[in-house]
Amino acid sequence: MTQDLFAAEPTPAERASELRAQLHHHAHRYYVLDTPEIPDAEYDRLFQELQAIEAAHPELLTPDSPTQRVGGKVLDGLVPVRHAVPMLSIQTETDTTAGGAEAFDARVRRELGRTDTEAPVEYAAELKFDGLAINLRYEQGVLVQAATRGDGETGEDVTQNIRTIGQIPLRLYGAAPEVLEVRGEVYMRRDDFERLNERQREKGEKTYINPRNTAAGAVRQLDPAVTAQRPLSFFAYGMGEVRGWVVPGTHSGLLDALAAFGLPVCADRCVALGANGLVAFHAQIAAKRDALPFDIDGVVYKVNSLALQRELGFKTREPRWAVAHKYPAQEQLTTVQAIDVQVGRTGKLTPVAKLAPVFVGGVTVTNATLHNESEARRKDVRVGDTVIVRRAGDVIPEVVAVLTDKRLDGAQPFTMPTRCPVCGSEAVREDGEVDHRCTGGLFCGAQRKQAILHYAQRRAVDIEGLGDKLVEQLVDGDVVKTLPDLYRLGLMALANLDRMAQKSAQNVLDALEKSKQTTLPRFLFGLGIRHVGEATAKDLARHFGNLDDIMAASEERLLEVNDVGPTVAQSIHTFFQQPHNREVVEQLRACGVRWEEGTPAERAAQPLTGKTFVLTGTFPTLRREEAKELLEAAGAKVAGSVSKKTDYVVAGEEAGSKLDKARELGVAVLDEAGMLALLAT
Repeated sequence: MTQDLFAAEPTPAERASELRAQLHHHAHRYYVLDTPEIPDAEYDRLFQELQAIEAAHPELLTPDSPTQRVGGKVLDGLVPVRHAVPMLSIQTETDTTAGGAEAFDARVRRELGRTDTEAPVEYAAELKFDGLAINLRYEQGVLVQAATRGDGETGEDVTQNIRTIGQIPLRLYGAAPEVLEVRGEVYMRRDDFERLNERQREKGEKTYINPRNTAAGAVRQLDPAVTAQRPLSFFAYGMGEVRGWVVPGTHSGLLDALAAFGLPVCADRCVALGANGLVAFHAQIAAKRDALPFDIDGVVYKVNSLALQRELGFKTREPRWAVAHKYPAQEQLTTVQAIDVQVGRTGKLTPVAKLAPVFVGGVTVTNATLHNESEARRKDVRVGDTVIVRRAGDVIPEVVAVLTDKRLDGAQPFTMPTRCPVCGSEAVREDGEVDHRCTGGLFCGAQRKQAILHYAQRRAVDIEGLGDKLVEQLVDGDVVKTLPDLYRLGLMALANLDRMAQKSAQNVLDALEKSKQTTLPRFLFGLGIRHVGEATAKDLARHFGNLDDIMAASEERLLEVNDVGPTVAQSIHTFFQQPHNREVVEQLRACGVRWEEGTPAERAAQPLTGKTFVLTGTFPTLRREEAKELLEAAGAKVAGSVSKKTDYVVAGEEAGSKLDKARELGVAVLDEAGMLALLAT
């Protein structure tokens, strides 16, 4: 031990050798095996340390240094492809401030010999996608080959896999060149990635680490049928070999031309003038980064003029005319300090890793979900572990991998408690379910808080002013134990709570009184019955007409309701069979909660039963919500996205991609007048 404490610092030569070995190892894991052990940010840190040593000690630079080449080798099983034009990397600017853009512009102006008083340089600014670089070779307009970048000189033939990506045209539109190689990125959208992982979790199977590696693994599958099951996307951003085509004079013009050929080109791009234009673009994309449907780790600046690009040329294997300007990494290393179990509104128990604070995805993260016991055990996350944590967009931070070689001796596997950590009730996992749930219901404090917040939300009975802090005080102080207790609150009981003045207390009481007049669908939704969302609540109210019939309905009768299947029917029936749930309903009625009830609706009397509508754009006289209510009152289902199951799309002014999708699928399109005419039939 004493010897380790006083060990000599490694010499620059020793450290450089150590870093080269580490980087070669991690590049192999990342590019060849698709099983990275460290996040990109950690790889970048090691890479930059080696660059600094080599800059200070040029004699240590070796031909096999990772700084001198693009990493990656061809896998056995895929045919090698030698690129006609090398697929090289571009320099990375890790200064995430405006200074990164300003430094690049200054370098370009210096190389071009332009003074500060001369006209600003024109740049093409675009996104740096987090996917897998691909070269598509079109001959006479037909896709004949697709290859990965590999080591930049030689890649792998993945033509059959790329053909499964619907966005990539098999034949170009218009008069195509004799040869056109298109460079671009295969990636996976965040929502597609989350759905894929959710399906994996439901099946109790392995989940994937991140969209980038999932896309890369899918592209390099030996079986195209496996690739076809993965939801991949593509953006074009450049070209390789070209024959028989007059190439546009600018990079932005090139992207426009590729789009005209029918290739997908990202709309988030612009032509920027000088450093100020680059800084503005970097800030604009940073502000909308979380809202993008896919991951990026920066933006790319390229001198727009292809003639100036040729004049600037290359430095080693990187162009002087382009740079990637980074954003904060979306994966980082940290340690697990504890594993807590949280209880949700429906009683679901979720293990949550308490982390040493780490800045990732633009925010400081201290918690990350482990989803359920199966997922926590499969990833083998233990207290004290060093882990990779990921946060992208508005996705909840999660632990995606463990560095087991850093594990502490004696670290124990996670086991879900058999009792609810909040109320002590038994925690069970139903057959066919992956989640454990507390059986305490409204008797559980955690579920009670969430049940009250759910009941009070705007889409349910809408109790204005009843927020998280107030509900927490009411439940923790045993003032409110069940939903009906809300309507028994007195002015002084509320006014005596922290940060609650008499006027604020009176406002809450007024909101509670107002909430007594509601609708049956809102009330049903507010009860928090598992699997019953707003649409199902409306279907139930429409079908039965009154609450008593819903409460008394058998599973067989519930299955007659539009879009109610066996799982939902069982959940509704089980909920109303519980005496304490029926007691809550009766007490709410006794407190004066009211809604209009009618007679059971006849399906034949609803002209649009079974029809699915999608609304898009702005209508002349109706708000979107009003149109939705009219359609649902006629028995229709209003969906949020267009699919082959959509019967009608109702389009107003400024209709967007939903209208394009409807035309692509041949779905009938109506305007507001057409919809009203259909409702009148």
